[in-house]
Amino acid sequence: MEIIGIDVGFGFTKGYNGKNQVIIKSIIGDAADIQFHSPLGDNSAASNLHITLNDKSYFLGDYAELQSNIRDYTLDQDRLIADFVKILAIAVAGICCDGKEPLHVVSGLPVGFLRRDTKKFKEALLGDHEITFHNRGEKDLTKTISIAKIHIIPQPIGSVFNLIFNDSGKIVNKELAMQKLGVMDIGFKTTDFSIFDRLQYIERGSSTLDVGISKCFTVISNKLKQESNINLELYRMFKFIDSGAIKIKGREYNITNLKKRVYSHFASAITSDLTRLWADDWDLDSILLTGGGSLELIEYLLPNIEGGVIPISKAIDARLNNVYGYLKFGRYKWGYSGSKTASSSKKVNKSQASEDMNNEEFEATDNEGPKPTKPTKGLSWLKKKQA
Repeated sequence: MEIIGIDVGFGFTKGYNGKNQVIIKSIIGDAADIQFHSPLGDNSAASNLHITLNDKSYFLGDYAELQSNIRDYTLDQDRLIADFVKILAIAVAGICCDGKEPLHVVSGLPVGFLRRDTKKFKEALLGDHEITFHNRGEKDLTKTISIAKIHIIPQPIGSVFNLIFNDSGKIVNKELAMQKLGVMDIGFKTTDFSIFDRLQYIERGSSTLDVGISKCFTVISNKLKQESNINLELYRMFKFIDSGAIKIKGREYNITNLKKRVYSHFASAITSDLTRLWADDWDLDSILLTGGGSLELIEYLLPNIEGGVIPISKAIDARLNNVYGYLKFGRYKWGYSGSKTASSSKKVNKSQASEDMNNEEFEATDNEGPKPTKPTKGLSWLKKKQA
């Protein structure tokens, strides 16, 4: 058994197994015939990602953005689950893992889609998947990625788990675990608001808004279109947003002041939503900001938030907070001894694996959130199943 955290987002797909981590843009493209490969530039697997899965060949991430004639990305939840999750998740699992052990996967969904999409997410990934990595200048590498178990949790609690668990899956921050926490997870397409009281999910204060940092990108892109008459795909905006300048047909556009105005307006609007949603939760001990969007907006968010805010660590990429937490929770749930546990069978029968889909103690419920075995116990849902 090997445990991995996987986070398939609208902007980026992330994977982490404790040894290897990967972040790729959630872009899928056709595999073009490239006649010449430069020996210079970034030659990492994640930057030149060419795979074959289910007899279809794809470029993924930056490689698709640079080389594919047809590039596909989505801001639609249904399409993400139906057309993107399998390809992107299996690809990052194949980069992180050697394929020698069955995988136990922890992943997350926005709280607003937890009940609706958990089953479909699992059905897309459970079982055996043969994937071939076409490494330029080297021999093709084929792996069988066998996914035996998948555990789905509310997306934002991954960042909480990252703070309360250590790398072995042991609770080390018991004080934080016993607090009433508000989490604002700003992603590329959505923003999740969640409340956890002693890690018990509180439905009343939890919601998914259909706005994320892509909303800011869209406003900036539309303004640039007015000036340049060029449509800018949102996934191409990241490096220009960071630098504050973009060159279009030889003309440089400074977007620093525009970005400040857009970010300030967006931060004000989203914190107004937070204040409204958490109006009855004035007893929050702390508020945790997470997600790649929160790092972009932090200086604009803080002046508008009332309450104690847990600072965003600059030691790791904020986009990885959830996926780190997924792995730690997986190690708590399934055990971790510091080395891989021998498995009696490498291959996973999909019909047998699917039996686990309804046997998790922390899954989507009729209330779209985790439900403790005994509501008065607080941390009781964290109790492991007995063998």
